[in-house]
Amino acid sequence: MKRILVLQHVAHEGPGLITNIAKETRLDLFLVRVYLSEEIPDLKLFHGIIILGGPMGIGDVESPQYPWLKNEIDLIKKSFENHIPFIGICLGAQLLSYAAGGNVELLKCGTSKKQIKPEVGWDEVYATSLGMEDPITKGLINPLNVLHWHGDRILLPPNAKLLASSHRCKEQLFS
Repeated sequence: MKRILVLQHVAHEGPGLITNIAKETRLDLFLVRVYLSEEIPDLKLFHGIIILGGPMGIGDVESPQYPWLKNEIDLIKKSFENHIPFIGICLGAQLLSYAAGGNVELLKCGTSKKQIKPEVGWDEVYATSLGMEDPITKGLINPLNVLHWHGDRILLPPNAKLLASSHRCKEQLFS
């Protein structure tokens, strides 16, 4: 059975459906609640990593309130070096982009792109042309209606492939 490390940032944003998928696919999830100062085990013990979301962002990396964020960026860089698969959800995706040379900015809208406006509510996510060919998202032939709750936009790292977008935020899924 393959072991997957899951990092959780706040009590109310746990692995949810990921737990069901893990059971169905015979994956062993090892949950670390970083907000409770639980120690992250040696990366070599795992076949993959999932970093979940949270209300903090890249702008909080230096904050003493979230001391684990720097450690997570280092962990992601080590996962690159060791070719360990990684999934970042929301904050996890921000950290992934940042660790790979990308960044994050506030989500803006309008023709001048000066008004800051979070993407909150239900909207479609659809595969890009690259996403239609990628094994991860090629099944996303029809748009998927999902709940959005974020005020940031990921600026993709140089080698990233954009796989899915929404109407308000281009960077929804990347590899």
